[in-house]
Amino acid sequence: MKLLSDYQRGICLSLTAHSIWGGAALYWMQTQPVSAVDVVAQRGLWTLPSVAFLLLLAGRLTGALALIRDVRTIALMALTGAIISVNWLTFIYAVTHGRAAEASFGYFLIPLFTVFVGIFALGERPTGLHLMAMGLVVVAILLQMVALGGLPLVSLGVSISFTLYSVVRKQIRADALQGLFWESIFIFCVAAPWVFLKGGSGLGEYGPRVDWFLVLSGFFTAAPLLTQVAASRLLPLTTVGLLSYLGPTLQLLVAVTLLGETISPTTIAAFGIVWVGLAAITLNNLRAFHRRRRLRKEEDPAADGQTD
Repeated sequence: MKLLSDYQRGICLSLTAHSIWGGAALYWMQTQPVSAVDVVAQRGLWTLPSVAFLLLLAGRLTGALALIRDVRTIALMALTGAIISVNWLTFIYAVTHGRAAEASFGYFLIPLFTVFVGIFALGERPTGLHLMAMGLVVVAILLQMVALGGLPLVSLGVSISFTLYSVVRKQIRADALQGLFWESIFIFCVAAPWVFLKGGSGLGEYGPRVDWFLVLSGFFTAAPLLTQVAASRLLPLTTVGLLSYLGPTLQLLVAVTLLGETISPTTIAAFGIVWVGLAAITLNNLRAFHRRRRLRKEEDPAADGQTD
């Protein structure tokens, strides 16, 4: 007899993944005083063996290696490897320089930036809620410009890099873990020479505690991704989408409570506007989900209740 249903297990797995991502700032803070660039190099260095081990454990390493025959897929994963490195660097720089709240704002912008890409790059037809959300994004960014006295570069760096990563990633015929494996191979090819030329990039310079956080950064990168992949196989896509807001919410809470960052009333207003935009996107997605479900039920009554 199962203690938990598939849906309950999926919720637990997803909550675990987003809790790790939400508390990521606390992890990367432990790598100080190593520079953000060196931390990213160490992360790239140790992610490859961590992901390779997980694939080997799952009996899927051979399948991941077989992707080398697909030149287009390999080329795209080289590109996503470069893009995700920019995302890592921006986030780690932010949390180690007192700008974790600004980074969390960027992650809240990702679903809204995805709407921009869908409309302007992929030719998708916007709904009224989409147009409203896009307008709110512009207002929120303008408010952040007022609060910061310039462009919110950290927020834009996080959101734009991850949005581009997601868009390109959708073109790749590989699951999340296989994709990370090949991305980490390309990152490793840059990170290893960098670490060598920099004399270890902080490893062995600041004591065993910092060393352990650097070495385990690869597992810290792979573990929540693996957990989220498992969760997404057990949950409806609408539930996965709703839970995705948990990570940046926790990042914001960590920034203003445990890291002691302060945010201005203008920034709070910007967050509020973004949350309204997210609510609009969520409502639009829920409508689309129920519409598809209704049509599917009309075409095949036996299909009602299946997981989307």
